Amino acid sequence: MTTTMTPASAPTTPDAVHAPLEGSPGIPFRRLLEVERRKIVDTRSGAWLLGITALLTALTLAVMLIWGESDGLGFMGLLSVVTMPLSLLLPILGILTATTEWSQRTALVTFTLEPRRGRVVVAKLLAVVGLSLTVLVLTILASALFYLASTTVRDGPADWSSEPAVVAKLLLLLTIYLVQGLAFGLLFLNTPAAIVTSLLLPMVFTVVTTIVGSLERVTAWVDLLVASEPLMAGSMGGAEWAHLGTASLLWLGLPFAVGTWRVLTKEIA
Repeated sequence: MTTTMTPASAPTTPDAVHAPLEGSPGIPFRRLLEVERRKIVDTRSGAWLLGITALLTALTLAVMLIWGESDGLGFMGLLSVVTMPLSLLLPILGILTATTEWSQRTALVTFTLEPRRGRVVVAKLLAVVGLSLTVLVLTILASALFYLASTTVRDGPADWSSEPAVVAKLLLLLTIYLVQGLAFGLLFLNTPAAIVTSLLLPMVFTVVTTIVGSLERVTAWVDLLVASEPLMAGSMGGAEWAHLGTASLLWLGLPFAVGTWRVLTKEIA
């Protein structure tokens, strides 16, 4: 007969059970934010979209240099015109920021490394806001170079007067459209569905409120396109800010809240 001897386990003390774990508690948020920033430009779709956006901005500047009447615009007026194409393409980049992980099936890796999904959503939001600031700075530099070349070639008067309030409003406008794209991306977690809905739904909503006469008095409160027009024109008052805030809650806050809930509760296949 043989007897198998098992070593006695070490006694467990209350201090050993409740001893704190060594090391940092999870991924630092700064590193998580840096990863989300890199995801925007490291993916092939994000890089292509940024390249197309830069090309479209350059073409807009070139067209205004050759055929446009940029002499009477002034630098700030030119900057406002150039920012308009950005509001069309940047929301798609916000959508890709939210949907790429689910369409490329990398969400399992992301949420395994960082199980606290809410931190990932917050990092995506801050990365998008930072992107809007970066895009605006690059747009200002490109517009300044164009305006300098335009006044030099045409030998016209240069109006370099700057209005910080206009720059802040343009930054707010770009941030609104980028966050709207992120919100729709979180809501659908599907790139084609989010892009089609974010482009068509506001237009359909605007058409419906225009056709139905009884809805005209509430259009400015619920239509983000109408509410943002005074922001682009630089004529914001108390009522206009209230309209923009209400419309932003409807088109940004509601889809972002529902989309965040979906990300927090969705099963990863």
